[in-house]
Amino acid sequence: MGQGGEPRRGRAHDGELGAAVARAQEGDEAAFAVAYRLVQPALLGYLRGLVGDDAEDVASDAWLEIARDLGRFKGDGAGFRGWTATIARHRALDHLRRQKVRPRSSALEQDVLELPGPHSTHDQALESMSTEAALELVGGLPRDQAEAVLLRVVVGLDAPSAARVLGKRPGAVRTAAYRGLKRLAKQLGVQGVTDDGPRTLGESK
Repeated sequence: MGQGGEPRRGRAHDGELGAAVARAQEGDEAAFAVAYRLVQPALLGYLRGLVGDDAEDVASDAWLEIARDLGRFKGDGAGFRGWTATIARHRALDHLRRQKVRPRSSALEQDVLELPGPHSTHDQALESMSTEAALELVGGLPRDQAEAVLLRVVVGLDAPSAARVLGKRPGAVRTAAYRGLKRLAKQLGVQGVTDDGPRTLGESK
C-alpha cells in the first residue's frame, strides 16, 4: 500500500484501464484486449487463492461473462477492477459448489484494528517473496482473511470496493486483511507488526 493506505497494485494503470473499457464498450476489440491485459494477472492471482489449479478455467468463464455484460458496466478503471473481481468470485464459488467443496467460513469481526509504525505490512510481507510463494502462504489463511488480502493486495482494491465484492462492511474487510497480513508477516519474520499504535490499516480517502 502506498501513502494514506491506498493499495498500489493495479492503481497505476486505472486511467489507462478506464479509457480502454470505454473504447471496448463502443466495440473496439483492441481496447478490450488492453483491458484484459491490465486486469487478468491480478484477477488470476485472486482466483488461484480461491480455486487453486483451476484458476485458469474459472478465469475463462469469468471473462466470457465480462465480455457478454460489458455494455452494462458503468464506472471508471478502479470500478472495472471491482466489477470483474465480483464476477470472478461468483464463478469461483459456483466452481467450488460443483465440486461440493465449500469455502471455509469464519465470522468477520466488526472492530477496526490498528496498524502501527511507518512501514506498510503489505510492502514488507508480500514484496519480500515471489507471487507463487505469496499465493501459497495466503492459501493457508482462513478464508475471510485470504480473500481480504487477495482483494486488497493482489487485485489492488480499496476497502470499500473489496467490501462490495465480498458483501461485507469495509471495517470487516480491514480487520480480516490486517489479521491475514499480520499472520503472513509473522511467518516471514517481518518486524514492527504489533497490536499497539494509532494507525488504521487500509483507511480509504
